[in-house]
Amino acid sequence: MDILSRNPAVATRRVPGAEGIWVFVAFDMLFFFLLFMLFMTGRRTAPEVYEAGRLTLDPNYGGINTLILLTSSWLFVLALEAARGDRVQETGRWLMAALLCGVAFGVSKAFEYGDKLAAGLTPATNDFYMYYFVLTGFHLLHVIGGCVMLGVFWNMARGGAFNRQRLVVIECGGLYWHMVDLLWIVLFPLLYLMR
Repeated sequence: MDILSRNPAVATRRVPGAEGIWVFVAFDMLFFFLLFMLFMTGRRTAPEVYEAGRLTLDPNYGGINTLILLTSSWLFVLALEAARGDRVQETGRWLMAALLCGVAFGVSKAFEYGDKLAAGLTPATNDFYMYYFVLTGFHLLHVIGGCVMLGVFWNMARGGAFNRQRLVVIECGGLYWHMVDLLWIVLFPLLYLMR
Protein backbone atom coordinates (compact mmCIF):
# COMPACT_ATOMS: atom_id res chain seq x y z
CA MET A 1 0.00 0.00 0.00
CA ASP A 2 1.55 3.32 -1.03
CA ILE A 3 1.24 6.71 0.65
CA LEU A 4 -1.45 7.91 -1.80
CA SER A 5 -3.85 5.10 -0.97
CA ARG A 6 -3.31 5.57 2.78
CA ASN A 7 -3.88 9.34 2.73
CA PRO A 8 -6.86 10.42 0.59
CA ALA A 9 -6.03 14.12 1.09
CA VAL A 10 -2.71 13.59 -0.67
CA ALA A 11 -4.39 11.68 -3.50
CA THR A 12 -6.74 14.59 -4.28
CA ARG A 13 -4.09 17.32 -4.36
CA ARG A 14 -3.62 18.92 -7.72
CA VAL A 15 -2.08 21.92 -9.37
CA PRO A 16 -4.65 24.77 -9.46
CA GLY A 17 -6.27 25.56 -12.79
CA ALA A 18 -5.60 23.73 -16.03
CA GLU A 19 -2.32 22.93 -17.73
CA GLY A 20 -3.03 25.36 -20.56
CA ILE A 21 -3.13 28.41 -18.30
CA TRP A 22 0.28 27.52 -16.91
CA VAL A 23 1.68 27.35 -20.44
CA PHE A 24 0.05 30.69 -21.31
CA VAL A 25 1.42 32.33 -18.15
CA ALA A 26 4.90 30.95 -18.83
CA PHE A 27 4.96 32.31 -22.40
CA ASP A 28 3.49 35.64 -21.34
CA MET A 29 6.08 36.01 -18.59
CA LEU A 30 8.81 35.09 -21.10
CA PHE A 31 7.56 37.83 -23.43
CA PHE A 32 7.74 40.42 -20.65
CA PHE A 33 11.11 39.09 -19.50
CA LEU A 34 12.49 39.74 -22.99
CA LEU A 35 11.08 43.29 -22.90
CA PHE A 36 12.63 43.81 -19.46
CA MET A 37 16.00 42.65 -20.79
CA LEU A 38 15.76 45.02 -23.77
CA PHE A 39 14.92 47.86 -21.38
CA MET A 40 17.90 47.01 -19.16
CA THR A 41 20.23 46.81 -22.17
CA GLY A 42 19.07 50.24 -23.32
CA ARG A 43 19.47 51.61 -19.82
CA ARG A 44 23.04 50.35 -19.69
CA THR A 45 23.92 52.00 -23.02
CA ALA A 46 22.29 55.38 -22.28
CA PRO A 47 21.97 55.71 -18.48
CA GLU A 48 21.55 59.50 -18.56
CA VAL A 49 18.53 59.31 -20.89
CA TYR A 50 16.87 56.63 -18.79
CA GLU A 51 17.58 58.40 -15.51
CA ALA A 52 16.22 61.69 -16.87
CA GLY A 53 13.08 59.85 -18.00
CA ARG A 54 12.69 58.08 -14.67
CA LEU A 55 12.84 61.41 -12.85
CA THR A 56 9.84 62.65 -14.84
CA LEU A 57 7.69 59.77 -13.56
CA ASP A 58 5.64 60.25 -10.42
CA PRO A 59 6.33 57.32 -8.08
CA ASN A 60 3.05 58.12 -6.30
CA TYR A 61 1.15 56.87 -9.37
CA GLY A 62 3.24 53.72 -9.40
CA GLY A 63 2.82 53.19 -5.66
CA ILE A 64 -0.93 53.73 -5.75
CA ASN A 65 -1.24 51.37 -8.71
CA THR A 66 0.79 48.76 -6.83
CA LEU A 67 -1.56 48.99 -3.85
CA ILE A 68 -4.60 48.80 -6.14
CA LEU A 69 -3.38 45.64 -7.86
CA LEU A 70 -2.22 43.97 -4.64
CA THR A 71 -5.65 44.68 -3.15
CA SER A 72 -7.34 43.30 -6.24
CA SER A 73 -5.31 40.09 -6.06
CA TRP A 74 -6.20 39.71 -2.39
CA LEU A 75 -9.88 40.22 -3.20
CA PHE A 76 -9.63 37.54 -5.89
CA VAL A 77 -8.18 35.13 -3.32
CA LEU A 78 -11.16 35.89 -1.08
CA ALA A 79 -13.49 35.14 -4.02
CA LEU A 80 -11.76 31.82 -4.64
CA GLU A 81 -11.97 30.91 -0.95
CA ALA A 82 -15.68 31.78 -0.98
CA ALA A 83 -16.17 29.54 -4.02
CA ARG A 84 -14.33 26.72 -2.25
CA GLY A 85 -16.73 27.18 0.64
CA ASP A 86 -19.82 27.18 -1.63
CA ARG A 87 -20.63 30.78 -0.63
CA VAL A 88 -22.07 31.85 -3.98
CA GLN A 89 -23.14 35.41 -3.17
CA GLU A 90 -19.90 36.14 -1.35
CA THR A 91 -17.91 34.87 -4.34
CA GLY A 92 -19.68 37.37 -6.59
CA ARG A 93 -19.14 40.27 -4.19
CA TRP A 94 -15.39 39.63 -3.95
CA LEU A 95 -15.11 39.30 -7.73
CA MET A 96 -16.90 42.63 -8.19
CA ALA A 97 -14.58 44.27 -5.66
CA ALA A 98 -11.55 42.86 -7.53
CA LEU A 99 -13.01 44.16 -10.80
CA LEU A 100 -13.49 47.64 -9.35
CA CYS A 101 -9.82 47.67 -8.31
CA GLY A 102 -8.83 46.70 -11.84
CA VAL A 103 -10.93 49.55 -13.21
CA ALA A 104 -9.33 51.92 -10.69
CA PHE A 105 -5.91 50.87 -11.97
CA GLY A 106 -6.99 51.66 -15.54
CA VAL A 107 -8.35 55.07 -14.54
CA SER A 108 -5.15 55.90 -12.67
CA LYS A 109 -3.08 54.85 -15.68
CA ALA A 110 -5.24 57.02 -17.96
CA PHE A 111 -4.53 60.05 -15.76
CA GLU A 112 -0.83 59.24 -15.75
CA TYR A 113 -0.73 58.86 -19.54
CA GLY A 114 -2.68 62.10 -19.86
CA ASP A 115 -0.10 63.92 -17.74
CA LYS A 116 2.75 62.58 -19.86
CA LEU A 117 1.09 63.38 -23.18
CA ALA A 118 0.12 66.88 -21.99
CA ALA A 119 3.78 67.46 -21.16
CA GLY A 120 4.72 66.42 -24.71
CA LEU A 121 6.17 63.08 -23.64
CA THR A 122 5.34 60.34 -26.14
CA PRO A 123 6.90 57.04 -27.24
CA ALA A 124 8.84 59.09 -29.82
CA THR A 125 10.44 61.32 -27.14
CA ASN A 126 13.32 58.95 -26.41
CA ASP A 127 14.09 55.29 -25.75
CA PHE A 128 13.04 55.49 -22.12
CA TYR A 129 9.57 56.73 -23.03
CA MET A 130 9.29 54.24 -25.87
CA TYR A 131 9.84 51.44 -23.34
CA TYR A 132 7.68 53.14 -20.71
CA PHE A 133 4.67 53.29 -23.03
CA VAL A 134 5.28 49.82 -24.52
CA LEU A 135 5.77 48.08 -21.16
CA THR A 136 2.97 49.84 -19.31
CA GLY A 137 0.73 49.71 -22.40
CA PHE A 138 1.07 45.93 -22.77
CA HIS A 139 0.49 45.61 -19.05
CA LEU A 140 -2.60 47.82 -19.26
CA LEU A 141 -3.96 45.61 -22.05
CA HIS A 142 -3.53 42.66 -19.67
CA VAL A 143 -5.41 44.58 -16.96
CA ILE A 144 -8.24 45.38 -19.38
CA GLY A 145 -8.42 41.71 -20.39
CA GLY A 146 -8.44 40.77 -16.73
CA CYS A 147 -11.26 43.20 -16.02
CA VAL A 148 -13.33 41.66 -18.80
CA MET A 149 -12.59 38.24 -17.29
CA LEU A 150 -13.60 39.45 -13.80
CA GLY A 151 -16.85 40.85 -15.20
CA VAL A 152 -17.64 37.52 -16.85
CA PHE A 153 -16.73 35.65 -13.65
CA TRP A 154 -18.92 37.97 -11.59
CA ASN A 155 -21.83 37.21 -13.90
CA MET A 156 -21.09 33.48 -13.73
CA ALA A 157 -20.85 33.62 -9.92
CA ARG A 158 -24.28 35.25 -9.72
CA GLY A 159 -25.62 32.15 -11.48
CA GLY A 160 -23.86 29.82 -9.06
CA ALA A 161 -21.19 28.66 -11.52
CA PHE A 162 -18.43 28.34 -8.92
CA ASN A 163 -18.35 25.98 -5.97
CA ARG A 164 -15.99 23.46 -4.41
CA GLN A 165 -16.74 21.01 -7.23
CA ARG A 166 -16.27 23.59 -10.02
CA LEU A 167 -13.11 25.58 -9.38
CA VAL A 168 -10.90 25.09 -12.44
CA VAL A 169 -12.17 28.12 -14.38
CA ILE A 170 -11.91 30.54 -11.46
CA GLU A 171 -8.49 29.10 -10.54
CA CYS A 172 -7.28 29.75 -14.10
CA GLY A 173 -8.56 33.31 -13.83
CA GLY A 174 -6.78 33.73 -10.53
CA LEU A 175 -3.49 32.57 -12.01
CA TYR A 176 -3.85 35.09 -14.82
CA TRP A 177 -4.80 37.94 -12.45
CA HIS A 178 -1.89 37.17 -10.11
CA MET A 179 0.45 37.17 -13.12
CA VAL A 180 -0.78 40.66 -14.03
CA ASP A 181 -0.06 41.72 -10.46
CA LEU A 182 3.41 40.15 -10.51
CA LEU A 183 4.27 41.90 -13.76
CA TRP A 184 3.39 45.27 -12.21
CA ILE A 185 5.49 44.46 -9.14
CA VAL A 186 8.45 44.17 -11.53
CA LEU A 187 7.47 47.15 -13.71
CA PHE A 188 7.03 49.60 -10.83
CA PRO A 189 10.59 49.48 -9.51
CA LEU A 190 12.07 48.96 -12.98
CA LEU A 191 10.54 52.15 -14.37
CA TYR A 192 9.86 54.36 -11.36
CA LEU A 193 12.51 53.56 -8.75
CA MET A 194 15.66 51.99 -10.21
CA ARG A 195 18.51 54.47 -10.54
